[in-house]
Amino acid sequence: MKLSISHKVFSIILSLVVLVSTLSLTIQQHFCGGVLIDVAVFTEVEKCSDDIINISDGTNEVLKKSCCKDEIDVFEGLSDITINKFEDLDDIQKQVLYAYTYSYVALFESIPKLTIPHKDYSSVTLIKDIHVLDETYLI
Repeated sequence: MKLSISHKVFSIILSLVVLVSTLSLTIQQHFCGGVLIDVAVFTEVEKCSDDIINISDGTNEVLKKSCCKDEIDVFEGLSDITINKFEDLDDIQKQVLYAYTYSYVALFESIPKLTIPHKDYSSVTLIKDIHVLDETYLI
C-alpha cells in the first residue's frame, strides 16, 4: 500500500515539474514615482489616471508623460524538444536497445494450448466422506 501511494505522489510531482518547466509567464508591473502600484500575471496591468497629461495653451497642444513606468518580466519555458533518431545513437546504445526490445517481446510469447486428458470424464460421486466418518486426519 505504501509503495502505491508513494508511486502516485511521485508521479504527480514529476508531471507538475514537466508542466511548470514548459509554462511561459509574463508578469507586468506598474510603478508610479518608484512605488509599485499594480502587478498582473494573466491580465493587463491597471494604469494610473495621470499617465499622459494633455497641456493645451490655446494654440499648442503638448503631450507630457508622467513619472510612471511599466516593467514586463517574461519567463520563457522550454519550447525546444529534442528528438533523437536511431542513427544518432552510439553502437553500445543500439545494442542495449536491441537487447531490451528482444527481451521485452519474448515476455509475451504465446503459451501452447494445454490438453486436459480427463475433461470428458465425470468425477466419482462421493456418498460419504470416509476420513470424517472414521475420524482419521493427517497431521
